[in-house]
Amino acid sequence: MDLFIFFSEILGRKVIDQDNVCIGTLSDIGMNLGKDVYPKSTYLVVKRGFWGKRFAQVSWDKVKELNKVIKISGDISEIQYQKQRPVYELTLCLDVLDQQVVDMDDQKVVRVNDVSFLKVDNYLYMAHVDVGTRGLVRRLGWSQTIDGMVKAFFPKSEYLTKEDFIPWKNTQVLTLGRTKNVLRLNIAKQKLSQIPSAELAEIMEDLDIFEKYSLFKSLESSVQLKVFSDLSTPEQEEIVDQMSDQEAGKLLENIPSDDAVDLLLNLPKEKISTLMRVMGTKKSKKLRELLDFERDSAGGLMTTEYLFLPKNALVKDAMKKIQDNVESSANIYHIYIIDDQHKLLGTTSLRNFINEDSWTPILDTCYPKKVFVRTDDGMEEIALLLEKYKFSVVPVLDEQDILKGVITIDDVLEELISIAWGKYKEKL
Repeated sequence: MDLFIFFSEILGRKVIDQDNVCIGTLSDIGMNLGKDVYPKSTYLVVKRGFWGKRFAQVSWDKVKELNKVIKISGDISEIQYQKQRPVYELTLCLDVLDQQVVDMDDQKVVRVNDVSFLKVDNYLYMAHVDVGTRGLVRRLGWSQTIDGMVKAFFPKSEYLTKEDFIPWKNTQVLTLGRTKNVLRLNIAKQKLSQIPSAELAEIMEDLDIFEKYSLFKSLESSVQLKVFSDLSTPEQEEIVDQMSDQEAGKLLENIPSDDAVDLLLNLPKEKISTLMRVMGTKKSKKLRELLDFERDSAGGLMTTEYLFLPKNALVKDAMKKIQDNVESSANIYHIYIIDDQHKLLGTTSLRNFINEDSWTPILDTCYPKKVFVRTDDGMEEIALLLEKYKFSVVPVLDEQDILKGVITIDDVLEELISIAWGKYKEKL
């Protein structure tokens, strides 16, 4: 007896009652998600008629035989037909076949061509999704012909030996019935959170907006923030357009200020005003200030998330500061020492003080030269300074030497690449 069976092999199979009277053909299977890793078959969806189609649901508990025909207990008089197709939490034809899923082991988006079941006492447990060419051929009913041709002409072909199966527990369905909903599996969410945010962002590039938003919404909030920062600005706009103003405002409050400003600069003025109103006063004040700077100036590129300490702080205070901000978006490897007016006194780094005595004044570990840029400095001055001193981050001061933010080399490179690409396209 075969332990595994494919959905394509039983789809359309005749369903008969205990008296061998045909009640229709198998049109779909309703699955019970619950907390099980592998969903269990719950209902048969039976279809009858060709022009005037009618549907009926039959509890899987009634299935007595699952062979060339599907035999159920009871007789046809007990079957209640209806014009509308029954709706369930998860059905294979509507919610799984042809849907895009995230393969969380190979970290890519694939399309489901077939489903593999584990058969136990006439019950079916969804074990794998088949995303390979052979699954599509099987579903089209061409297996015998195509397999025969391949065996004859290419007997060593991987097509005959390699199956593209993904365990159901390692998948995350992006959309249900092409709506904005998402199938939530706790085990899948945990797997998703283990994929690097940059790779999740790449996965999302291949999706349409509804699938993109469904995947984004299924992520843990902390992962959402990382992924959002790794998306391109146009993709960020698409995500924000699907959100309520309150959701978008909350998101902008929690991403780095420079990323938030880049996004806001691409939104209509009315949308900017709305989002500013729903954001917290402190964050919106920071963003308004950053929006006033020229986009390609130090003020326009800087982020206001950075670590700073007062002038009387010790090395132990710096270590605690870093420990308290491990999960923040701020650069934790550099700390800026300020006076009571928030003027910059010096810059130090983890490398400078990690081996120092915990009671050493943090000012004693600062770099000998105070390196910085002004808020109105342009891209060229910033790039030259970073290159000269080989720094990955540089503080930004106003004319009164007050520390306003920091610029990372990533921000500079991103802007330089954008400028260079723009000039290149003009020459095409």
